[in-house]
Amino acid sequence: MTDAPRDRARPPPGTPSPTGVLLRSLLFLTGQYVSLLLFAPFAFLTFPLPLATRYRAVSQFARFNLWWLEKTCGLGFEVEGREHILSTPGIVMAKHQSAWETIALQVLFRPQTWVMKRELLWIPIFGWGLALLEPIAIDRRAGRRAMDQVLAQGADRLARGVWVVVFPEGTRVPPGTRGRYHTGGALLAERTGRPVVPVAHNAGELWPRRSLRKYPGTVRVVIGPPIPSAGRRAADILADVENWIEGTMARIEGPRAHGEEPEAPAEGPGAH
Repeated sequence: MTDAPRDRARPPPGTPSPTGVLLRSLLFLTGQYVSLLLFAPFAFLTFPLPLATRYRAVSQFARFNLWWLEKTCGLGFEVEGREHILSTPGIVMAKHQSAWETIALQVLFRPQTWVMKRELLWIPIFGWGLALLEPIAIDRRAGRRAMDQVLAQGADRLARGVWVVVFPEGTRVPPGTRGRYHTGGALLAERTGRPVVPVAHNAGELWPRRSLRKYPGTVRVVIGPPIPSAGRRAADILADVENWIEGTMARIEGPRAHGEEPEAPAEGPGAH
């Protein structure tokens, strides 16, 4: 793996024509926006209810989007390691390549909330729905105050039986690269003694960051064995997380994530 960013994802072998991919992606996006407008009023009615109940309601939007994504774009997923999902919530630390994992993780770890930049809450309708799930919305420029917020609110969510999802690289990175792993999630693990469940996936190859196009195929998701944190330092926890995630990424990423050219897409009516 290299540290130099590559934002231009290449389509996988057998991909429909570029026009076909674009049209299917636009159809998905249209359905996503329409469903958001239809679903939002129902979600907002759950505001007085407990967090777990709100989560069950709001996460149906994620389930719909995964179904709609497969129907329109042919983009599905498979999961390895479901047996590593604990009965008692802990901290999920996941690779961050795409918007896809922010949707899919909602159906794998339930209920959950996220450490995220507070600006996402300002997005009309979508951000208001996020606020119903009590995310740990931080100002990244706040430095120590932001870290104190992660530790205090993260411990509160865990005590209430909610998974805390952290993307340790902080931002989406292109396939075949790794970002700098930040210590926030590991410090929360050190503070609470809760285990970390690492997650690797290759979603960025099929749903690239900063791209409208979504390519057909199957995202590979691997959930790793829980990493213990009781009595351990954050630096050691983070090292274990990074080594597991990046080692697994080397196994599941396809050739195009490392700069190799794929085969030419198939020609003829079946390619469209």
